[in-house]
Amino acid sequence: MKARWLPLTLGLAALGLASQAHAEADGWRFQLTPYAWMAGLSGDVRPLAGAPTVSTSRSFGDVLEDLESAFFITGSARHDRWVLFGDLTWASLSHESALAPAIAVRGKLRQRSVTTMAGYQVVSEPEHRLDLLVGARAWRIEAEAGVPALGLGARDTERWVDPILAARLRSAWRPAWTTLLHADVGGFGVGADSTWQLVATANYAVGETLTLSAGYRHLAVDRDASGTRLDVSMSGPLLGATWRF
Repeated sequence: MKARWLPLTLGLAALGLASQAHAEADGWRFQLTPYAWMAGLSGDVRPLAGAPTVSTSRSFGDVLEDLESAFFITGSARHDRWVLFGDLTWASLSHESALAPAIAVRGKLRQRSVTTMAGYQVVSEPEHRLDLLVGARAWRIEAEAGVPALGLGARDTERWVDPILAARLRSAWRPAWTTLLHADVGGFGVGADSTWQLVATANYAVGETLTLSAGYRHLAVDRDASGTRLDVSMSGPLLGATWRF
């Protein structure tokens, strides 16, 4: 059975896809961003202990064929220069292939990640604002594989938490146009062996409370533990809409 893996999303996430272009009043400010990430993936995956390691390279169209459902959302809260950040991704994939005539192999993969970070705005200029953050990303991966005709099946659930260090640079270029550059690195052998991420978006303010964003994201995760292996890179365009309140 070929392993299937959903581009996570995640977190970055769209990772605060919209930028704030000018100074805001004192007090708490909030923003919420549902987003979509149209990513392909490549790398090595062993979703179950004892299963063979599968090298895969799949486009977003290939991944979309196996997608059952997905949900991605990120948000932030700010007070003065302090910032809180959160991101949630959830997705489910399934795939079926023929082992022999009338004998099918079925597999399912469910992924969930929750990212929480806190930080401080170290640069606060009219054109450029830089946030430095620290936090964690918790993962839960459920994998199932079976051959119903032969009564065979296996299931495994992996959970781990990666410490994360991040930086976000938001720049204002025109009254309605801003850009966001996000980079984070983590794992450090605590959860995954390593993980890193880069995101770049261009953002257009439709009004005072709504911003539309488009960009590109790359996420890499390398983890080898408990007989399972995940060494993948996921890249692709993303789209998001941010509401401020």
